[in-house]
Amino acid sequence: MWDLILNPFITLLTLLYSLLGQNIVLAIVVFTVLVRVAILPLTAQQQRSSKRMQELQPELKKLQDKYKNDREKLAQEQMDLYKQHGVNPFGGCLPLVIQFPILIGLYQAIIHTLAATPFQLIDLSGRLLVPGLDHLVPLQNIWLGMDLTKAPTNNPTWALALPALVLVTTWAQSKLTVPPTPPAGSDDGKPNQAQAMTQSMTTIMPLMFGFFSLSFSVGLSIYFVVSNLIGIIQYSMMGQSKLKLGSLLGRGGQEAGATPSAGPAADKDKTKAATSSNNGKTRDTARTGQKTKTKNK
Repeated sequence: MWDLILNPFITLLTLLYSLLGQNIVLAIVVFTVLVRVAILPLTAQQQRSSKRMQELQPELKKLQDKYKNDREKLAQEQMDLYKQHGVNPFGGCLPLVIQFPILIGLYQAIIHTLAATPFQLIDLSGRLLVPGLDHLVPLQNIWLGMDLTKAPTNNPTWALALPALVLVTTWAQSKLTVPPTPPAGSDDGKPNQAQAMTQSMTTIMPLMFGFFSLSFSVGLSIYFVVSNLIGIIQYSMMGQSKLKLGSLLGRGGQEAGATPSAGPAADKDKTKAATSSNNGKTRDTARTGQKTKTKNK
């Protein structure tokens, strides 16, 4: 059953390798782009559903506070709210379920194509669905002095830049794709469990991918970087992410639409304005006092 997804992907990747001058890295890049573009409608549907659910969070929070002691009434009011806004709370699940085996197949196809041992080479030849491609096996796995079938630690020192790129691009994509959480998730101002989980995942996942990339093959690291960059571009073009560069770097922290702080310069201007206003009031008071004295005389 799994071969119905995996074998066509392996064949497509090998065919691209043949058409692109037997450049395996270029074939991986084009292959990743083609598959991600093919599932773009599913990704867009999932993103729209996620965005609409996020927009309803303030209303859902009000309902939770209002009916916190009546679970049945809360569920009914939530369903009415979803119907009113035309939102399906499970609308993002189906696209995700469909995407998952496709993305796993994409990942596994690259692993199988970067065959190194005799057994792996025989397995690769048997999975090619187009006659005449088996003469390409084994594929040329050397690129810029790196063996794409080996880990960065078993390649030239500068290959260690790839795990760093995996970490950075994974972190950037997670910051862009994870919806912003409210600053306070409970009455005491502390984030609730779901918010804390989301915040920790945006930190843990990039670190995990960066660490695992030290032992993954260089070819897989290249795939991760390309896939992350496509995801970042995709979310930016769809307008799903409205984070500014400052907040992405951890300097801003404001949600989209919030008014950013003007910074020290604005504070100085406010101080000057307040001082000027106080001086003006002092002068007005002095003039009033002089007029009063003149009248008394």
